[in-house]
Amino acid sequence: SYFVTDKVLGWLVAFAALGMQVGLLVAFVIASEVKLQDDKIDIQFTWKCPRDSFVCKDTADLTGAGWFIFSVLMIANLAKDMISGSKLIYHSSKVRHPIGSRIRYF
Repeated sequence: SYFVTDKVLGWLVAFAALGMQVGLLVAFVIASEVKLQDDKIDIQFTWKCPRDSFVCKDTADLTGAGWFIFSVLMIANLAKDMISGSKLIYHSSKVRHPIGSRIRYF
């Protein structure tokens, strides 16, 4: 709708938003090009197999503490949705509410 207007400010806002979106697209495309020989890529391979050795080693740094922190964060993040969903089911199943009110909860 900013491109339809005759005002210069509207055109500037529209081109600024378009430029930011193209800039973000370029950043994501550049980041998505994978150089598998580089050790600084975002993709993490947990097994390293040197060319001059028959032995591969696992470089994963997953620990019990990491899994615990991940679990706590996931539970804390999803608890709100679980509680809201449980309350929704509980309130919609009460017989004292008319059928229209129960259906409205969903």
